[in-house]
Amino acid sequence: MTIWVMARLTFREAARRKILLAALIFGLLFLVIYSLGFYLIRQEYNRSVDLSQQSLMVHEMSNFLVMAGLYTVNFLTVMMTVLTSVDTLSGEITSGTIHTLVSKPVKRWEILMGKWLGYVGLLTLYLVMMAGGVVLAVFLIAGYTPPNLLAGLSLMWLTCLLLLSVSFFGGSQFSTLANGVMVFGLFGIAFIGGWIEQFGALVKNDTAISVGIISSLILPTEALWRRAAFEMQSPLSTMLGGATPFSSISVPSPLMVIYAGVYILVALVLAVRTFSRRDL
Repeated sequence: MTIWVMARLTFREAARRKILLAALIFGLLFLVIYSLGFYLIRQEYNRSVDLSQQSLMVHEMSNFLVMAGLYTVNFLTVMMTVLTSVDTLSGEITSGTIHTLVSKPVKRWEILMGKWLGYVGLLTLYLVMMAGGVVLAVFLIAGYTPPNLLAGLSLMWLTCLLLLSVSFFGGSQFSTLANGVMVFGLFGIAFIGGWIEQFGALVKNDTAISVGIISSLILPTEALWRRAAFEMQSPLSTMLGGATPFSSISVPSPLMVIYAGVYILVALVLAVRTFSRRDL
């Protein structure tokens, strides 16, 4: 019961922050621009593509653009996750406001898990709004829905949980600045490693592929996106090896998804353990 009370309070507190308002405003602006751009591209395709090929071309164009939109949404959600949660523990510890909570008959693990669940709820709503806006725009304009949409969005959601858990672990022992550098640094390593693996798979370079796999083990965020992209890309793109900037050539195995789940659990356990033992 205490955890859910803490989650509700955290959700309300996070929802009142200006960074969330800014994220919502620019997120809606992105959806408007994306929808307008997709509509104009669709109209141009209707005029320029031969009728006998129009169905296939429009289908592939729609898949390409919906993947581009979801790729952007994934990046925006990553930024939202880190920027909103990076000072949740460390900021309150530095300012001393955490003493208001720990002085009450509430266990520290309940405080941490309650805050974590509050942010999970907030980020889930943000992801649903942004990804749902992209998918809805494509469906209304082109009548197209990407395959395995639920599986793909679930993997994007898992990315949020992963970064949120790492952020909470860092916040339980580092300052806000150090925590931000750590989380963004790990994400950067995973991001560039994922692209190295993609190019390695394209040119069949085993060393480059190995570099990408190692970076995914350090933080599997990019691996989760590439698995999500594989799930949602069109059958034709899959047959062609997923050779687009927003799909996947080297596809992570389901074991990597399991590894990400274990990573989340370990990060949360370490966060709880560190926060419970920390001298406040």
